[in-house]
Amino acid sequence: MQDNAPPPRAGHEVIRDHLKTLDGSPGVYRMLNARNEVLYVGKARNLKARVSSYARPTGHSERILRMISETAEMMFLTTRTETEALLLEQNLIKQLKPRYNVLLRDDKSFPNILIGTDHPFPMISKHRGRRAGKGRYFGPFASAGAVNRTLNQLQRVFLLRTCSDSMFSNRSRPCLLYQIKRCSAPCTNRISEADYAGLVDDATRFLEGKSTTVQADLAKAMAKAAEAMEYERAAALRDRIKALTMVQSTQGINPRDVAEADVVALHLEGGQACVQVFFIRAHQSWGNKDFYPRTGAGAEEPEILEAFLSQFYDDKPPPRLILLSHPVENADLVGQLLSDRAGRKVELAVPRRGEKAELVENAHRNARESLARRMAESSTQHKLLQGLAEAFDLDAPPRRIEVYDNSHIQGAHAVGGMIVAGADGLLKSQYRKFNIRGEAGAQGDDFGMMKEVLTRRFERLQKEDPERKTENWPDLLLIDGGAGQVSTTATILAELGIDDIPFVGVAKGIDRDHGKEEFHRPGEPPFALRMNDPVLYFIQRLRDEAHRWAIGTHRARRAKATTATPLDEVPGIGASRKRALLAHFGSAKAVSRAAVDDLTAVSGISEALARQIHDFFHDKG
Repeated sequence: MQDNAPPPRAGHEVIRDHLKTLDGSPGVYRMLNARNEVLYVGKARNLKARVSSYARPTGHSERILRMISETAEMMFLTTRTETEALLLEQNLIKQLKPRYNVLLRDDKSFPNILIGTDHPFPMISKHRGRRAGKGRYFGPFASAGAVNRTLNQLQRVFLLRTCSDSMFSNRSRPCLLYQIKRCSAPCTNRISEADYAGLVDDATRFLEGKSTTVQADLAKAMAKAAEAMEYERAAALRDRIKALTMVQSTQGINPRDVAEADVVALHLEGGQACVQVFFIRAHQSWGNKDFYPRTGAGAEEPEILEAFLSQFYDDKPPPRLILLSHPVENADLVGQLLSDRAGRKVELAVPRRGEKAELVENAHRNARESLARRMAESSTQHKLLQGLAEAFDLDAPPRRIEVYDNSHIQGAHAVGGMIVAGADGLLKSQYRKFNIRGEAGAQGDDFGMMKEVLTRRFERLQKEDPERKTENWPDLLLIDGGAGQVSTTATILAELGIDDIPFVGVAKGIDRDHGKEEFHRPGEPPFALRMNDPVLYFIQRLRDEAHRWAIGTHRARRAKATTATPLDEVPGIGASRKRALLAHFGSAKAVSRAAVDDLTAVSGISEALARQIHDFFHDKG
């Protein structure tokens, strides 16, 4: 009997069929394969014209030809404007992570410096996240280290306080920072409000790039103090000038003609990309960071940079000028999108000469060198993963390894930790911690704790991704322990119906020494690797990292418990009200004994809340 089923249609035919229903509106299209997985998300100024280009059988790159050949269906969304189409495209890419799109994988927020404006003596501090507090924000800085170095320099020059408001209000004598000339001690009235405001103004001008005017003003003030024979004041001003000179001399690349810009340079090699971003603010370099976007199976520089800029500035304000190493695809749309986000004009430029070109060339050199180092590390990592597969008889090198460990002290504050490693090394954004909730934690039962951790982990995976479409399912589990832990793991996975994830127990071995580890697998005798085997060192590093993560999580939970009070359980009592109550009454026990009238005497405690606090402790008794 012959099979008369029609042959599956080719990608070009599928695309051609959709052309009949499209018009010239702007919008977003999705290309899906036979399993209904999104292959690619694209935008178009004119949907009909853009999609018709895919219907042609020739004139495409190898990447686009592969994508078209896999396309079995398409979906469309029209938008009012081209900018809306670009915004929707990038939102869908971040949500769906299609294989053929460029994706920025590391998109953390960057720290800023905040000088508050909601206190008579403003605090200077590091700030990360949404700009919700009142004050002046300066940034972004490339890393927390860059912010800390700058704050340290600003303390030496401008003597602004860094303590919290509650600490400020409860001091009776200056702290150590005053003694080492890092703070002017406004908490104990060692400086007037007007003089402190002058320091704040100087620090603000410095962060705005007006350091030369600040230095000139300090020099004038020093000369005036010397003339008036106020030698102590003159000496203090001299020390500040010296500190400011040292700050200026230790700055990195300080462009003369570029006040505010991000320098974005891309290097592409062997299908891998590195984007290097330098932050220039107030004529100062505030650090740089490298990114390694997924290149969408072979995208070229203009498409990669367009996707990078659209995704990178999704949650952070762009500067007035962005200097680029390569032209951007649809530069007008990207510029308009970033201008809309910033609420002002944002210019994209590819400089060819002068200082701006030198900044781009420096960033591009860093991108090239960073990518070379990463490719060398990736080659080494690939060899280690290949060796791991051979050592444990895996079908292929694991793409995602999950390592588990527990930490507790005689059952107290028990936690489980999970770290993740893969082809790119340790994936710290994927680490997870598990506060042990069951009786196993209190009893110090390591097997019971492991059972709880693994059950919670894989029940959640089965719920969130039952068809395993994401990269969150591991290819290998490493468990800290021997035959007992392996047996527990086997039981748990069997109960969950998971029978295709290999797992290995890593036991300390003889004398619990490094290099004598034994490896346990279900139904097989334990074995060891050679003392000098690189795969053994790799496993040791993973086990030690899991141990470090679990211990750190346990210590954090224990530290939090030591500062806990019964006030934490009272509804409506947050951190600030808790501090106010403790400062007023001296202890949580005194709060529990206080009458309603006494409680209302505390700032921020209304009569209704005072009665609620009183009733809470009364009911407890």
